[in-house]
Amino acid sequence: MARKADLRTGSAGARPVAVVYSDDSTGPADGDDTAAVAAMLTAAQGWNFDVITAGPNGTMSVRKALKQPGVRLYAQPGADGDDHAAYKRQKRDKAAIREFVHDGGRYLGICMGGFLAEPCFFNLFRGRVEEYYSSSGASVRTSDPAVIPIIWRGTTRQMYFQDGGFMIPKRSTSVTVLATYSNGSIAALVAPRGRGKVGLCGPHPEAPPDWYHEANLVYSGPTQDLGDDLVNALMAP
Repeated sequence: MARKADLRTGSAGARPVAVVYSDDSTGPADGDDTAAVAAMLTAAQGWNFDVITAGPNGTMSVRKALKQPGVRLYAQPGADGDDHAAYKRQKRDKAAIREFVHDGGRYLGICMGGFLAEPCFFNLFRGRVEEYYSSSGASVRTSDPAVIPIIWRGTTRQMYFQDGGFMIPKRSTSVTVLATYSNGSIAALVAPRGRGKVGLCGPHPEAPPDWYHEANLVYSGPTQDLGDDLVNALMAP
């Protein structure tokens, strides 16, 4: 496993590269999830990522992108539709994503990206990811955009949420829980996988102000610091 200092640089001391998936389902009709995650990673404190996009609307295929020098992180953002449809669009990328993580890379899955980490899809997370809004004691009862309370490392924060999941790791899996929903279920975690790690988050730390305004929600301030914490935990050796 590379040391943390090594993860902060690419080959020959270049900037580390983060790849963000992009297709029609992650574009403007869904709040431009790709752009929001790319912006969060670009701003991630202390990392200085060179962010590139991959997929049908990206600069290259996912498989080609993950072979580029200096790639340290692959991010799967939110998307339109259900998880089975999302996986169908990306089934051809599964082997490359799994190989990248098992060889020491990091997978960041937000909202839909969390569901796709399940064993029946990319098979990166030892456990299940279930729909939060239909769970017992959930603070929201529809899949519509909402601002909900998230307990992040012991402090309650208001976060943008839209039909994200909660994580149920297998009992034998060692995980770092970063955040929970108000009903106690896991909202964000980091778990090992092979020589790499997987970071999953149901709510959206990357959500910009216009997401709130377009949904007529009260903007409670930026949550970039929570995104930074998620990235730091995911990238740690």
